[in-house]
Amino acid sequence: MQSVDAGDELGPDDGLDPIERLAVAYAPGTVRPAWRGFLAFDRRLADAAREGRDPIMIQLRLAWWRDRMAEPAARWPAGEPLLAMLTAWDAERSALSAMVDGWEARNVGSDGGAALRSARIAALEALARIGGARDGAVLADVRRAAAEWLDRSGAGTIRLPRAMRPLVVLRGMALRGEEGPPLRRFLTLLRLGMLGR
Repeated sequence: MQSVDAGDELGPDDGLDPIERLAVAYAPGTVRPAWRGFLAFDRRLADAAREGRDPIMIQLRLAWWRDRMAEPAARWPAGEPLLAMLTAWDAERSALSAMVDGWEARNVGSDGGAALRSARIAALEALARIGGARDGAVLADVRRAAAEWLDRSGAGTIRLPRAMRPLVVLRGMALRGEEGPPLRRFLTLLRLGMLGR
């Protein structure tokens, strides 16, 4: 498993927003690099597939990432901090490859984002497996929490393993929206991160 120090290589330039950074901080050190890698990878793909960019350029940029995810992490080129962070995903590279396909389908194809939504949910389930989750009921809860985070709709508390605490934070903050004073939002974030509910 990748060490915490290696997961911190991307630093402040990883593109994560403050809520994502705080959410990742609540992950156990053993899965923190996988979490940061997942969120930074999604942002990098979003930038590569940015709307308004020439479709051929989008496909070329995404093809590079697709090719990396098709080969073992040991063969990845050195010097790309995001790839270094993604080594924790070596056994689950196919989930990241599906995200590449999802971004391409969303911005070059015409699926309206359905493939990307499914790929993100599957990637979060893979992240749960990286964190040690094997129980079918737990993985089903992860899929439900991921869908509610992405859709910004849902209700109730979903109990997830500690390795998935960032998803609890991200889902909880998404369901609450931008409403309320900043201090209340910050306290909500702390409660979600510390208590998982």
